[in-house]
Amino acid sequence: MNRKFLATIIIVIVVLLGLGAYLYASGQGGNEVLVVATTTSLEDTGLLEEIEAAFEAKYPNIDMQVISAGTGIAIEYGKRGDADIVLVHDREREEELIAEGIGTERNPFAYNYFYIIGPSDDPAQIRGMNAAEAFIKIKDEGEENPDLVEFISRGDDSGTHASEKKIWDATGLDYSKTIQTGKWYVESGKGMGDTLMIANERQGYTLSDSGTFLSFKAETQLEILISESEELLNVYTAIPINSNLVPDTNIDAADKLVEFLLSSEGQKIIEDFGIEEYGQTLFTPLKNGPKPINYI
Repeated sequence: MNRKFLATIIIVIVVLLGLGAYLYASGQGGNEVLVVATTTSLEDTGLLEEIEAAFEAKYPNIDMQVISAGTGIAIEYGKRGDADIVLVHDREREEELIAEGIGTERNPFAYNYFYIIGPSDDPAQIRGMNAAEAFIKIKDEGEENPDLVEFISRGDDSGTHASEKKIWDATGLDYSKTIQTGKWYVESGKGMGDTLMIANERQGYTLSDSGTFLSFKAETQLEILISESEELLNVYTAIPINSNLVPDTNIDAADKLVEFLLSSEGQKIIEDFGIEEYGQTLFTPLKNGPKPINYI
């Protein structure tokens, strides 16, 4: 075998290996790619990791790739065609996505509640109030003594941030003029886990989904001060992206994930998640679990 022929064979092998790697990465080599854009709470708690492992075990030809961001960013990924499905928790923006024709339908699959978290000595004395009353009291006490009373907001256009702003709206206060400008009001610009750690460091108040707080509880000295009222309901929804409007969306794999999340297997994973490590479930399944008021 002469050197020229050997060199040709080596070049062919290298090209074929490169092509195989490309096809695998792009989902054309036998494995489909399903890109999931999700809110940080599903990722930070570890629930999505368990869902992903079980889903890929059931569909070994699908490579589920997760982009963790706030709800607002996750929805933008869907609109741009950078995700096949979004897992989010902001009903208003979910309905807008579907009204635009970009999302196919809302599929609520789990819920928990937002908690208002704060220092154990509760310097604003909000324990036992409803959410709007508590926010007003935090604002009043923070204005009087910003070194003692602070509210740490995610400030990142996430579903949690949207829910926080709805509570501020319920107080009748102007969010942009009265709240955001306060020295006592701190925007982290980060995900829920990081925001909890900042609130802990500054001994401030914050709004957190219950799942993320319970998973970070051992790392903080913060306490749950208000929980499980109707205005703090937090519903998680899966929305496939419409392949008719957003080209190249893997709608088949997205629909399979929805089916899995709503299946008895998926709902059981949600129901059991957190019990072994935290002594309680972090999420309640919506299809097989109790239905809260106004969850749809």
